[in-house]
Amino acid sequence: MTITQDAAYEIPELEAEYAELIRATLPLVGAHIDEITALFYRKLFSAHPELLRNRFNRGNQTRGAQQRALAASIATFATHLVDPALPHPRELLSRIGHKHASLGVTADEYHIVHEHLFAAIVEVLGAETVTAEVAAAWDRVYWLMATTLIDLEAKLYAGAGVAPGEVFRDTRVVQRIDDPSGAATFVVESADPAQPLPDFLPGQYISVGADLPDGARQLRQYSLINSPGAHRLAFTVRRLVAADGKPKGEVSSWLHETVGVGDLLTITLPFGDLTIDPDAGTPLVLISAGIGATPMVGILEYLVATASERRTLVLHADHSELAHPLRERVADLVAALGDSDFRAWYQTSGHGRMELAQVELPQDADFYLCGGNNFLQSVRGQLMAAGIPSGRVHFELFAPNDWLLAPA
Repeated sequence: MTITQDAAYEIPELEAEYAELIRATLPLVGAHIDEITALFYRKLFSAHPELLRNRFNRGNQTRGAQQRALAASIATFATHLVDPALPHPRELLSRIGHKHASLGVTADEYHIVHEHLFAAIVEVLGAETVTAEVAAAWDRVYWLMATTLIDLEAKLYAGAGVAPGEVFRDTRVVQRIDDPSGAATFVVESADPAQPLPDFLPGQYISVGADLPDGARQLRQYSLINSPGAHRLAFTVRRLVAADGKPKGEVSSWLHETVGVGDLLTITLPFGDLTIDPDAGTPLVLISAGIGATPMVGILEYLVATASERRTLVLHADHSELAHPLRERVADLVAALGDSDFRAWYQTSGHGRMELAQVELPQDADFYLCGGNNFLQSVRGQLMAAGIPSGRVHFELFAPNDWLLAPA
């Protein structure tokens, strides 16, 4: 089995007769896109309740995060088709493709989405607006995006050495480590010695399946924090507590409360595009907040294991030193690297938010970001103000993040 690499792909051009209709109706669709996507999900889950129970993240649905992600991805893709001079949605499509591969999404599911999405568009905008010509134009946009993703995901599956969707593996927990921050690390091995777990690229993630008390099978994605090569996968989970009207994390609570050494876990093969180039020698700046430290730990583990000489800065923001996940491990890894520095901003210590103007940033570095929405927007703005080219900035959220890539 090979390690999953980014797959090359091109987006076909939208035909001129469709482009004019999309350009004319994009403002109207954009103005109603939230209403359209909310109705779409209601229709989808009414027809296929098993998708909400066993495929989609119920927490994200409750918070509306998934709806915003779908809305932004469609609008961004359509906008690029009618104005190719705008930034290419390559990063958006790559993230969606890797997420889909990690969930085992297959081509037939795009037909299900198409049926209910277009029913929602017609119901919200009205049949007098969505004429046959308009419907054909938006149908073309949808299938250009869908086939691009289907092709990308097929290449990701092929790169992983599996048939489309065949990404699930049974594992056994061989170690559980409870961190002072309250997070828990789980180390798993294949439950079948004849089928060892694959290698992966530093910064990738797996999906973990939880069989919940109500019979639902929910999947969540967690970054790998160990270095490749040992046929073991380690991931760290922070329990999400109920707050501000948001429900507690179903899967994180289940893992914390019920899973220990010897238990079986279903996971997926590693995917994810927040990965470093192992052949590069440029400096690295790893910037995180909260549980966003986990992919950075995986990258640091790889750098130490390979005796990397790359200049490395590790910058982290958190509520407090105690809340900082894997803080001691990060400090040990930074100390083990020859040319590295570690700096943290803690709110309870009066540091305030992360201020990159306080740090000497290597202009030729590659920047890797992981954290919440507001944090990423702040850091991206600071990097832009510092003159860092956008092509050197790579980021990940632990939430549907495609809207972040939409044009402002």
